[in-house]
Amino acid sequence: MPAPFHLAIHVDDLDAARDFYGGVLGCAEGRSTETWVDFDFFGHQLSLHRGEPFATAETGQVGDHRVPMPHFGVVLEVGAFQRLARRLEAAGVDFVVPPTLRFPGRPGEQWTMFFRDPAGNPIEVKGFTDSAGIFAS
Repeated sequence: MPAPFHLAIHVDDLDAARDFYGGVLGCAEGRSTETWVDFDFFGHQLSLHRGEPFATAETGQVGDHRVPMPHFGVVLEVGAFQRLARRLEAAGVDFVVPPTLRFPGRPGEQWTMFFRDPAGNPIEVKGFTDSAGIFAS
């Protein structure tokens, strides 16, 4: 795996964030204070700080779907993607874009899904059957 990234964003409710990132997504909680909490976001360090979440607009285009920009996310192998999709569906998460296969049979074939955390931060998760396809054109 490449070097893990670190991303720090605002959430308006740390308890709701803990329930979502820890309970729904299954991310392990790390260090925390009264104003922030770290999560192991699929091998990366995600720091959630109490504050006003960043503004987003549905200005991105993914296939036939308008998607929120900016957004962040993670690339998983397809089995992990499918397990996470089922977990999100079981939790009743509203999808911006439900689990969808893009570019079938072509370079870069991938599953993708978009959803928001309780603070409204948009997240995209991708699933590749072949990790060599991540940068394929």
